[in-house]
Amino acid sequence: MSLEIKVPVLPESVSDATIATWHKKPGDAVKRDENLVDLETDKVVLEVPAPADGVLKSINAETGATVTSGELLGVIEEGAAAAAPAAEAKKADAPKADKKAEKTEAKAPAKGVEELSPAGRRLATEEKIDPTQVEGTGRDGRVTKEDLVQHAKAPAPAASKSAVAPTPGNRPEERVPMTRMRAKIAERLMHSKNSIAMLTSFNEVNLTEVAKMRKQLGEQFMKTHGVKLGFMSFFVKAAAEALKRYPVVNASVDDNDVIYHGYQDISIAVSTDRGLLTPVLRDAQDMSFADVEKAIIDFATRAREGGITLEDLQGGTFTITNGGTFGSLFSTPIVNPPQSAILGMHTIKERAIVENGQVVAAPMMYIAISYDHRIIDGKDAVLFLVDIKNQLENPHTMLLGI
Repeated sequence: MSLEIKVPVLPESVSDATIATWHKKPGDAVKRDENLVDLETDKVVLEVPAPADGVLKSINAETGATVTSGELLGVIEEGAAAAAPAAEAKKADAPKADKKAEKTEAKAPAKGVEELSPAGRRLATEEKIDPTQVEGTGRDGRVTKEDLVQHAKAPAPAASKSAVAPTPGNRPEERVPMTRMRAKIAERLMHSKNSIAMLTSFNEVNLTEVAKMRKQLGEQFMKTHGVKLGFMSFFVKAAAEALKRYPVVNASVDDNDVIYHGYQDISIAVSTDRGLLTPVLRDAQDMSFADVEKAIIDFATRAREGGITLEDLQGGTFTITNGGTFGSLFSTPIVNPPQSAILGMHTIKERAIVENGQVVAAPMMYIAISYDHRIIDGKDAVLFLVDIKNQLENPHTMLLGI
């Protein structure tokens, strides 16, 4: 029986998708739930699994095509019986190899080429890497994304003497089209720049007390909750409390209306190979420190593996971005519409400060808030940032809810 492979129902905010990669070709045997094709949207890559065991009979939409919900992608001929002839035909067509070659071929599947994550497959495609030539270090010899990264960094083998030497002064260039996600990010950033009266205010925070708390309670926190007590949970909790006191910072603009949100859905910026994603911590005001840390680890893991869903990215009333992860000392983050503000964290540096008349070294961080000046006055933005500063310099107030 023939089964149609169709584009899954896309959310209302996503009108169409682009076919990024087909992982099978007509005539290939497929297994139920095996990923057949990657669909790239403006925000995430969706995997379309096989509905049953069988053989891929036809492909109706090629790589690069734009498709919409319910559109036909291909057809599968269902059943193990259908898969057997295709496998036998391939075996018959293959030239006979000696026993040594057969042993070598038998080892190939151990590398797990077919088990590459979506991020790994995309990296292999973009870097033009043949996964069969990469030594796998994953479980059962599978090739991981890290294996591909290291392979890409490895120096190319020395050219033979007969090879043509590169021309001195050669300046190669390569024109590569933006991915759909990168193009969408560019569009949103330009929209933010051109449609928002954006202003940025700065402050600095002494993280001595937070560092002490992490040192004193970190081990016990790890034993109790199974995750490390990081800095981000302190910032998320501080932001959630400050947003309650300054609701306009948590608001958004809709034409001539201002929408005040009675909850704090905080977007956390996560960097991936394909671009910046902002999954959302729903009802952050009700989350514990452990809830925040676990959610952030989950987001980061799924982002690396291409497992972030569209639902993870929907909504958000405020954003926190941490450029300090990459060593940024100072920056002006860009607001993510329809949100009206974003908090920027930066790298922590030991600096000399004056405390009680004495010069001491302290772990200091510059923090920034970029905001939509159409609805947020400078006073509210500055007081919001000072509120964040005061909470982080007195973290016990967050635990006591004061």
